[in-house]
Amino acid sequence: MLPPSSERAALVRRRELLAHALGRTPALVASSRPRPRNYAADQFPFRAASHFLYLFGLAAQDGLGFYDGQSWTLYLPEPGADDALWDGAVPGFAEVAERTGCPVRSRAELPAALGSVQATRTVATLPTPDAETCQDVEALLGRPVRYGKLQAVDEPLADALVALRLRHDDAAVSQLRKAAEVTTPSHLAGMRATRPGVLEAVVRAAMEAEFVARDVRPAYQPIVTVHGEVLHNLKYHHELREGDLLLADVGGESPGGFACDVTRTWPVTGRFSTTQRELYEVVLSAQKASIAKVRPGTRYRDVHLAAHQEMARGLVALGILRGDVEELVADGLTALMFPHGIGHLLGLDVHDMEDLGDRAGYAPGRTRSKEFGHRYLRLDRDLEPGMAVTIEPGFYRVPAILGDARLTAKAGDRLNRAVLERYSDVRGIRIEDDVLVTAEGNEVLTAAIPKEAADVEAVMARR
Repeated sequence: MLPPSSERAALVRRRELLAHALGRTPALVASSRPRPRNYAADQFPFRAASHFLYLFGLAAQDGLGFYDGQSWTLYLPEPGADDALWDGAVPGFAEVAERTGCPVRSRAELPAALGSVQATRTVATLPTPDAETCQDVEALLGRPVRYGKLQAVDEPLADALVALRLRHDDAAVSQLRKAAEVTTPSHLAGMRATRPGVLEAVVRAAMEAEFVARDVRPAYQPIVTVHGEVLHNLKYHHELREGDLLLADVGGESPGGFACDVTRTWPVTGRFSTTQRELYEVVLSAQKASIAKVRPGTRYRDVHLAAHQEMARGLVALGILRGDVEELVADGLTALMFPHGIGHLLGLDVHDMEDLGDRAGYAPGRTRSKEFGHRYLRLDRDLEPGMAVTIEPGFYRVPAILGDARLTAKAGDRLNRAVLERYSDVRGIRIEDDVLVTAEGNEVLTAAIPKEAADVEAVMARR
């Protein structure tokens, strides 16, 4: 529940920077409530809202941080009479204050503190994902608070937090490294658990067991599937068969709540077929070309387009596509088989700050493309040192896309379906790493997880 003492200075500094950005504008930041799974006492594992975690590092239920225009105060519920019985010892307010570097008071005192400020100024806030907390904050502030719908008064707070969270401080980078460290053994365990005849669920269990053994949890719902053409496939009932590829999009969460997001694709038998390996190398080349462009000053959209250009070169070399590389990308032919963006911001959220929509992902003056494939790009900013992003190109044979006359209208004979059919043992391939932008270029935080085809096969050979 409590942040480590080593992070106190970083938490204090974050609140100071946010206060400086807000000036005299007051703000209320909520942690959120626990959520019942099916009845009140059976709850999902609690996780505090990310903006609250960023400022206080505290997994506190029903907590609120209040900036009154001069200083921060943390308001927490008083411990219940039976809390120690059901949940064990609860840290006292003094201990929380010492760890967070912020004064702590009872939640019962918050209405009075708000009232003295609201008499002259409107308090900004950011809605949490749970409706119950939004209702609580709505009652406290006397105005609508809806997730996904910022009021005008809330926008300066949102913009200030985006500006802070875009570039990770040393404490955040340390947490990102920890998330990568716990994710590495998970993927190795998945490769070693894979064999024909078992269910996808068996591999998922082996991967999540590595998180449980380290007392952390997945940063998001794991994707472990032989149907990699379904991008967010959360079904695990398929039996693994010879000739299948298994796509595993699985990342762990650090003790402080920061995310890792990694995808690897490997053969169920432990050896890629010739066709699988050829397409795998195309995706891997696209990923390497994209990572090479990650450096300060590069526009992330150009990283995205670099992946498409390299993908086009590879598919032309295999005979799946015909024509000029630039034209193939511009006309959307690569998007038919690589229909999503190259990646996204990474931090306390696996899609960092996506609760704020494109305000976080898109620089002022930039908007999403309306073109198929490119409109799913979640980030269009110039990269700066301290940013963390994912790089995750993929190749997918999606019948609903390839059979859509509207989407394939420009393809004509530039898409050689006969050649594509030779690669029918590939449904989906994605290769994803987490990349930190550094002053000199970039650092791949997840480089310890094998992705070269020979290295993947070597891990699987030791099953």
